[in-house]
Amino acid sequence: MKRNVLIIGAGGVAQVTAHKCAQNNDVLGDIHIASRTIAKCDAIIDSIIEKGSLKTKGVLKSHAVDAMNSKAVAQLIRDTGVDIVINVGSAFVNMYVLEACIETGVAYMDTAIHEDPEKICESPPWYGNYEWQRRDRCKAANVTAILGIGFDPGVVNAYAKLAISDYMDDVKSIDIVDINAGKHNEWFATNFDPEINFREFTGTVYSWQNGDWQSNKMFEVGKVWDLPTVGEQQAYMTGHDEVHSLATNYPQADVRFWMGFGDHYINVFTVLNNLGLLSEQPVKTAEGTEVIPLKVVKAVLPDPASLAPQYSGKTCIGDVVKGTKDGQDVEVFIYNVADHKDAYTEVGSQGISYTAGVPPVAAAMLIANGTWDVGTMVNVEELDPKPFLEILDTIGLPTRVKDANGDRPWNA
Repeated sequence: MKRNVLIIGAGGVAQVTAHKCAQNNDVLGDIHIASRTIAKCDAIIDSIIEKGSLKTKGVLKSHAVDAMNSKAVAQLIRDTGVDIVINVGSAFVNMYVLEACIETGVAYMDTAIHEDPEKICESPPWYGNYEWQRRDRCKAANVTAILGIGFDPGVVNAYAKLAISDYMDDVKSIDIVDINAGKHNEWFATNFDPEINFREFTGTVYSWQNGDWQSNKMFEVGKVWDLPTVGEQQAYMTGHDEVHSLATNYPQADVRFWMGFGDHYINVFTVLNNLGLLSEQPVKTAEGTEVIPLKVVKAVLPDPASLAPQYSGKTCIGDVVKGTKDGQDVEVFIYNVADHKDAYTEVGSQGISYTAGVPPVAAAMLIANGTWDVGTMVNVEELDPKPFLEILDTIGLPTRVKDANGDRPWNA
């Protein structure tokens, strides 16, 4: 049975998601794309048509909507008759879109934890501040809501579940490592919305260690990781979404997130932060104009979607999971490598957007066939990872495993 889809958002990730939905519209049916700026939705549709992404003849339609207006989103859901909403818009809109899905009884998914524009780095676990408070309502309404179903969070949660269930009896630690070894050839740019990107790094770095929340400053704890394809890479412990659900579901394990940063990024970030230009709080200029420094910085930086044509190199994202099996220590690295140029050739986006935009489509296909249509709110590690990884293998994000027995496809 086909399940029609509404995509909220029209950025680089939405473009990937829309292309992949089109490539699998024999399962997902009609595809609707909605954003405040309908021209951006139209551009994505033009790209899908230009690249011939539609698998079968079907509906491709754009809509203008304010995603922070739950009633308007709910009405759009009714008007389009969709069954699944894929929210790849700003993290600021999550709760509004979720409310619309609960009201209309359709499936919901997003790729990041909800954020309040006026708050940075709330108390952990972050999901408990907004999403998990609606869990009972989702269950009562029989609404499937899959949280954080990008790559990280998302695929890495599935990797953790696979490692723990298939490779060990007990888990000791989960280290998520995200390395972008690509080059975009701009003097400085961010791979996602600069406002969201910088907010990730200006607050406390939370990790779960020794059975409790630990706090550090950004760039305080670093480590060099030697990874397949991209080699040795410097990464820093960073606060991130998946730490908060994995720590809740696997409290016996240390859970940390590591992201790669070059010296140039760190230097620019540090200067901007020290000058107060990454603040979300309004200030007044000498002329009396009120501005939010972070939004000004966002306005002068390149649009992340514009980076795609010149992007080169690869990403490597995965989980180093340690535990015991039959009384012996074991370690497994489950990962994916993606290529920026391949992503651009296929769907017109760079590799970071590609890794985030493909997984929600795999999840939508699993909701459509009933495998993941669970009728309640879940994080990805609460679901069977194998059907998910099997679909990802076929639609662009193959998974590999490296352990004492070598480096191979995960299901070899």
